[in-house]
Amino acid sequence: MKNTVHFILQGKGGIGKSFIAALLAQYFKGKGAELKAFDTDQENTTFGHYKALDVQCISVKDKSNIINAKGFDPLIERLLTEDGTFVIDNGANTFSPLISYMVESDILEMLRDNGKIVYIHTIVGGGDTMADTANGFNAIVKGIGDTPVVLWLNEHFGEMITPDGKNFQETKVFKTHESQLHGVITLQARNHQTYGDDLKRMNAKRLTLDEVMQSPDFVAVEKQRIRTVAKDVFNQLDQIEF
Repeated sequence: MKNTVHFILQGKGGIGKSFIAALLAQYFKGKGAELKAFDTDQENTTFGHYKALDVQCISVKDKSNIINAKGFDPLIERLLTEDGTFVIDNGANTFSPLISYMVESDILEMLRDNGKIVYIHTIVGGGDTMADTANGFNAIVKGIGDTPVVLWLNEHFGEMITPDGKNFQETKVFKTHESQLHGVITLQARNHQTYGDDLKRMNAKRLTLDEVMQSPDFVAVEKQRIRTVAKDVFNQLDQIEF
C-alpha cells in the first residue's frame, strides 16, 4: 500500500465519490498505512470535513475565482516527493480540468517514474444514473492510458441493469475495458429506511466508522448496520492487491 496514489474520478456529481474516498481512507488507515488524504472539490468539500482523517482541501481557483489547472501543481509535487498512501477525492466541478491536466502534463507517467503506483477509482451507478456514469467510465479509461482502474458499482440508485435488460457487466463498455480493471467493488442496494438512513446520518455528520461506534447518537442496531456495510466493502477491498 505504501506509495500508492488513489484518485476518485467521475464527472457526475452526487454519485458517491466522497463516500468512497472516506471508505478507502479508513480502510488504508486501518491497515496501518501512513494516510495522506486530499479533497480537490471546489464547491462541496465533503471529504475535507472528515476531521478524523485529516483531509486537506486543495484550492485550484485563481484570484478571479476561476478554476486554474495549474493549481494542481502543488498537490502533484507532494505526491512526487512524499511517502505515504494517498487518497484524492475530486469534485464534479474539477473533473474535466483535472483529467485534461493529467493528460497534457503526463502526470500519471511522471508519478509512476517516481516510484508511485497509481490507481483510478471510478463509479458507475444503477438506475437512472447508469447511462451518464457509464459514459464517464468509458471516457476516463480512454484518457488514462494503461493505469489500473478500480470500478465501484453503486446500487444505491437502482439496479445495475440497462434498459434492454443487460447487467452492466454484460455491456459493451464494460467488456471493452475489462482487461484494465484492477478490481470491482459493489456497493450493495440496501433498505433505504434502515441502512440508508443510518448511512445518510453518518455521512451528514462526517463521521468515520470508529467515531460512529463511539457516538451516543447512534443506537446499537444502527451501529451494527453501519458496521455491516463497512465490513462488506472492506472484505471486497481485501481481495484487491494494492
